[in-house]
Amino acid sequence: MTPRWSGEWALDVPSEEPLVDVLIPSYGRAAELAVTLSGLAAQEGVPFRVIVSDQTEGEAASFMQPAVRAMVRVLEAQGHRVQLERHLPRRGLAEHRDYLLGLASAPLVLFLDNDVWLEPGSLVRMSRALEASGCGFIGSAVQGLSYLTDRRPHERIGLVLWPDDEVLPERIRPGSEGFSRWPLHNAANLAHAAAELRIPQGEWRLYRVAWVGGCVLFDREALVACGGFDFWDRLPPGHAGEDVAAQWRVMERYGGAGIIPSGAVHLEAPTTVTDREIDAAHVILGQ
Repeated sequence: MTPRWSGEWALDVPSEEPLVDVLIPSYGRAAELAVTLSGLAAQEGVPFRVIVSDQTEGEAASFMQPAVRAMVRVLEAQGHRVQLERHLPRRGLAEHRDYLLGLASAPLVLFLDNDVWLEPGSLVRMSRALEASGCGFIGSAVQGLSYLTDRRPHERIGLVLWPDDEVLPERIRPGSEGFSRWPLHNAANLAHAAAELRIPQGEWRLYRVAWVGGCVLFDREALVACGGFDFWDRLPPGHAGEDVAAQWRVMERYGGAGIIPSGAVHLEAPTTVTDREIDAAHVILGQ
């Protein structure tokens, strides 16, 4: 799908059925959300719908801010459906993701944090990689471009490519060999890895991950078959690691991989997840 260009914005043309539902859990950070939506507006080749669920308390929802509304209008003018939800009270990250997943109906779902900008071409690249590999998810790990001059070869030692991009199921837990891969996603490590691999433009390689944060494309049926985020009611509202728990369940059954290059750029805004005392993966998976 090619988005409608500005000469077609005023035409009344039905939207295509989405291949991807982009699910954005949001809390505050209106400026960052506007940038996130602008990245989506630059995606081509894949029909998608955007669902934003906001949990900002005590004030107007973040998607009511002028910059965010403007980008919503751009997406809609391009032919993408945009659904804006207000989901309160806050019951924790896992419950919020579970709510969003329940709104999805497309074959693929992209969980995208509200402080991530996607390079043009990222969504179609991830979708093609997921289809070709047949695994449960493909993640574009977020990278901070303020670290482009901070080279950390010692953190990239654990980079292992999937041979022929064939992804197999694997079990990850703290203490396992796979768990030690987590430093791969620090700083701008993936940008440095992509440069070293000299991947031709538009192509990709898949690699083994511990988990991926911020930008993960799932086969929706695979995610639902593994329970999605149905464990939310076993956690207190203050927790982190819910995405890790869901990914590990999918990896054990269907496999999961990271993609290089990653076109996901972290906006490096302060985190809104300040209570990390409870680790969801530890509670849910017993590790």
